[in-house]
Amino acid sequence: MSIRITAQARRGVVALTITAGLAVGAVGCGGGGDDDKPSPSASASRDSGSKPSAQEGQAETPLAELKGTDGLLLQVTSAVRDSGGFVTVSGNLKNDGAESVAVPPQTSGDETEVIKHGPSLGGATLVDSKGRKRYYVLRDTDGRPLTTTGLATLNAGQALPVFMQFPAPPTDTVEVDLQVPTFSSGTIKISG
Repeated sequence: MSIRITAQARRGVVALTITAGLAVGAVGCGGGGDDDKPSPSASASRDSGSKPSAQEGQAETPLAELKGTDGLLLQVTSAVRDSGGFVTVSGNLKNDGAESVAVPPQTSGDETEVIKHGPSLGGATLVDSKGRKRYYVLRDTDGRPLTTTGLATLNAGQALPVFMQFPAPPTDTVEVDLQVPTFSSGTIKISG
């Protein structure tokens, strides 16, 4: 019974994260023909805004930046341990290059069950060198990775909010290495 509740909670978190990502994407895609004035939604996310959040403060100084191929950059803004026994790593996947670039299919990993659900960050791992363990992205009961999916092509300068969920290392482990295929690895600190 507890596995079912945990799976439902994870699905809820995934649905909430996807909904938030879609909302952010919809706001980012909007715009008018007046190029002289910044849109209110764009300035609210970059300026102090009416209610600064903890995530906004973290976005200014990423925990780690992983460089990928063709100008791709993964900026990790948070790694939060949850009482449910998992760690959620969040950040932005950005195209720092001058041209559009497709997210490499290797980022999905090589597991058939994960690949069949489309391009994702399902190949990511957390490495606890102290405990000598590697943690893979969690999957739901249908084999879908609990990470951002549907990754495609990013235009020059475009950024996409992303997340990955992993089993939590022991509570005394606060530093882990994040590894994503085709990206450099980076050390991140887990909070919570």
